[in-house]
Amino acid sequence: MADYAFLTTWLLDSPREPVWEAIYDQERWPEWWRGVEEVEERNGGDGGGIGAVSRMVWKSLLPYRVEFEVTTTRVERPYMLQADAVGELAGIGRWRLYEQGGATAVLYEWNVSTTKSWMNLLAPVARPVFEWNHDWVMSHGATGIAKLLGCKLLASG
Repeated sequence: MADYAFLTTWLLDSPREPVWEAIYDQERWPEWWRGVEEVEERNGGDGGGIGAVSRMVWKSLLPYRVEFEVTTTRVERPYMLQADAVGELAGIGRWRLYEQGGATAVLYEWNVSTTKSWMNLLAPVARPVFEWNHDWVMSHGATGIAKLLGCKLLASG
């Protein structure tokens, strides 16, 4: 397997609560996040969201889709959300939200391994393309959430 560690930041001119709600409501991601094709909730988890399971299908400009399931393992509303991924990507994703002066900084950590054999075979030469692909998807998430919330995207990277 090929391992990847990504850190993405978004800075939004919005209070934390609406940003949290948009990120937490994964089933609506396809409505505003280009690159997210499907999110299907398979299990709602407990009353606090722990144990919630969703199947996700992502696609960027590259001619392939990636499908995996995420299981929510930690919820600290409205500060942190964490999930484990299994499927064509396997690992852990963690959202952290910080607010100051009416603006919210979103940090997303995505530490995953590819499980598809063709991706692992190509990883030594295609890693920069796979990393670009991740950045493309996250950039569209930043612009999509800003549009959804009607706020300015102050920074993304």
